[in-house]
Amino acid sequence: MPHAVARLRATCLATNPTRPHLDRGPQRKDRCPRCRLIPTHCLCALQPVVPTRAGFCLLMAAFEPLKPSNTGWLIADVVPDTAAFAWSRVAVEPALLALLDDPQWQPCVVFPAEFAAPERVVTGLAPAVAGARPLFILLDGTWSEACKIFRKSPWLHRFPVLSLQPDQTSRYRLRRSLHGHHFCTAEVAALCLALADEHHAAQVLGAWLDVFSSRYLCARQSVPPAVDDAAHQQLRALVG
Repeated sequence: MPHAVARLRATCLATNPTRPHLDRGPQRKDRCPRCRLIPTHCLCALQPVVPTRAGFCLLMAAFEPLKPSNTGWLIADVVPDTAAFAWSRVAVEPALLALLDDPQWQPCVVFPAEFAAPERVVTGLAPAVAGARPLFILLDGTWSEACKIFRKSPWLHRFPVLSLQPDQTSRYRLRRSLHGHHFCTAEVAALCLALADEHHAAQVLGAWLDVFSSRYLCARQSVPPAVDDAAHQQLRALVG
């Protein structure tokens, strides 16, 4: 069964017949519908799944699910309890509000502290309320889109803002950023998993991102996938 981001992509395709051209190059390429890579570089046979106590809720900017390089997709590949919703300033999906109100979850918005009121900011997970599971709300889009989602979603203002303080720089190679402290969505998710003591899942997600990036770049350069590089070896070592 397709995961949440794949379903959101299908909805986006169905409702946006004049969608923007999101592939690099003069022609849109045929891609595997499951992993979004071209068939010669498909990595579906390697996909890991790691059940976790923590879950994710992705709020995705317009057309983000259509981008072949989107990494929110990779979170849904690995973590079964991943939900995904298209963000809108004027309407909120009832299913999203139901998820946020579900007592099994303890939501927090993952975003830098400087953009939130000080009383909302936390740097670690709060003690679980009645055994509730952590639900990390990730704002998936460009930096300007994520800031807009954060500012213009008053229904999120009741939740604490988790401000991550990583001691490393981003390894993401598929989109350019002027700031090494700007992490892609999958990297943020891996940091959240580690914070929730889901260390194996965090490592698997990081390795899955590295394998996807390796194959994506090989496809972009029209060279065969590097199936024995460090990324592939790390993934195999983690999942057996």
